[in-house]
Amino acid sequence: MNAPIQIPEGFRQDSKGRLVPESSVKAIDIIRDDLVVDLVGQAKAEQERLKKLKAIVFAEIGAFVDLSLKRFEVQIGGNKGNITLYSFDGKYKIVRQIQDTLRFDERLQAAKILIDECIQSWSADSNDHIKTLIMDAFQVDKEGKISTARVLGLRRYDFDDEKWLQAMDAISESINIVDSKRYVRFYERDSEGKYQAISLDFANV
Repeated sequence: MNAPIQIPEGFRQDSKGRLVPESSVKAIDIIRDDLVVDLVGQAKAEQERLKKLKAIVFAEIGAFVDLSLKRFEVQIGGNKGNITLYSFDGKYKIVRQIQDTLRFDERLQAAKILIDECIQSWSADSNDHIKTLIMDAFQVDKEGKISTARVLGLRRYDFDDEKWLQAMDAISESINIVDSKRYVRFYERDSEGKYQAISLDFANV
């Protein structure tokens, strides 16, 4: 990474990286430059404060969850899960959400083969609608991706078929978590008893 250019006193650096004497820069351009640099500096400082607040919020919620679970001698791996916490009077609530992005590995193909065998072996009068749902679950979208929600939804069907159960096991084993995003949202109850979000989005403040 290149070291920042040291700008001599009395000069400004333009958008092309050239050093321009301030004496040749219009007064309005200098005022505009000072304004933009000052406001962006404040915005970046606020961004750092929000990062620190986010870290504190997740750490303290995690510590509370651990404390609560220990009272019941229960343990969960990685402090995962969606949690809603309320103030004692119910005026405030905090919602923590952890959203995982899932992908399937090659074992999904084994599940597909087993499911195909199930469909072929089922009697001719079996439910065509269920067959359609099963086949649709393995259809790819425009980007060539399989819908994780549709495939995982197949596990809701409790078919008494050994190959079907093997296929469901293959689906479960083929799941990989490739990304995990964490969200926290704050709410305050209004005069009508409805929870309104306390926005930390600059555009919605």
